[in-house]
Amino acid sequence: MKTIQSSFILLLSFVLLLPLGCKQNEIQPTQSCSTSSPAPHPKATSYQKVLNDYVRKGLPGISLLIRDEDGTWYGAAGMADIDKGIAMQPCHVSKAASITKIFIGALIMKLVEEGKMELDAPLSKYVAAKHLDNVANAKQVTLRQVLNHTSGIPDVIEQSSFYLAVLNNPGRFWTPEDLLKYVKGLDPVFELGTQLEYSNTNLLYAAMAIEGATGQDHARLLREKILDPLDLEDTYYHWHEGLPNFVAQGYFDLYNNHTIVNIANLNTGSGNGYGGIYSTVFDLQRFIEALLREKTLLKAQILQEMTRISAEDLPELEAYGVTIRKDFLDRPVNQYALGHRGRDLGYTADLFYFPNQDITMAYLINYGTDAESDLKAVFLDFRKAIVDEMMKE
Repeated sequence: MKTIQSSFILLLSFVLLLPLGCKQNEIQPTQSCSTSSPAPHPKATSYQKVLNDYVRKGLPGISLLIRDEDGTWYGAAGMADIDKGIAMQPCHVSKAASITKIFIGALIMKLVEEGKMELDAPLSKYVAAKHLDNVANAKQVTLRQVLNHTSGIPDVIEQSSFYLAVLNNPGRFWTPEDLLKYVKGLDPVFELGTQLEYSNTNLLYAAMAIEGATGQDHARLLREKILDPLDLEDTYYHWHEGLPNFVAQGYFDLYNNHTIVNIANLNTGSGNGYGGIYSTVFDLQRFIEALLREKTLLKAQILQEMTRISAEDLPELEAYGVTIRKDFLDRPVNQYALGHRGRDLGYTADLFYFPNQDITMAYLINYGTDAESDLKAVFLDFRKAIVDEMMKE
């Protein structure tokens, strides 16, 4: 997966030295929350040690949930709000970033199940021509190709002009039309269907396709068909839905000097299909297990189509079905997982189900790893360390 350009980080560091006006922040100072202690688990001490170790190495806060044959363990370490001294807890809501994409993918598969959408239909069946004009490959691409990232459509998040607009108005709530103008007139990344290249624009178009197919707001349908049926009471789709007062702050080491800055309210397009879900590790577990373990969210044939890996870039260790990422491909072949990553400027998350081991893993970290910093390497070490611990006999 691509990371945010270094030029954007330099610009961001400059802009944060300037006053940002009197616009009220969406994420307010974090309040404390509480939850009951988990049941005894044989790996409780080792899991907690991993969290504590990587907070000591600089990650501000981590919440983690692991369910395996011995039960469900959850815990946390570090701070949800450094300025207010609020400790991170598993009940804190945090930004799940691109994990949003698998929620949107599940919604589309629900609509496929209902006969309202077709994966191999052209995107133009659902999205008006004016939104496809002058966007590379957009008039020829199928819905499946945007959902498995084989579209070759440029990524809005990669465009310097978009970064500048974000910096000019960090709290702006972006519309699809606002976002698409930043990819109009660009060359295709590759010939349609010939490669895999992750692009946030793909899921922007997916959200637009939902609305075109149904005539309804995709955020309302997400709530109606996915979030409410699963009782995900601590999951919010920002900016369409307000956020509670127990959202963790988000941080990044802008100057790479081991001093992290709060950038929780920087909005790079939340609520447009490619990002916007805020949740807890408990809700994330409930969602991924309903989808992939209990298999109650979708009918068997539809789920099989969603999880069928139809695009691979093995040198980059990437493989996708319909928004489902097959991950941990650098581990032994039987230790792969299905789910999605979440990487943002101020937040990081992973949500995965390991089918061969029947293990679910969800974690939320309030530090951004979508750009380079020393703490990104710390996070990557954490990612390996926690899965290593999970796989120990």
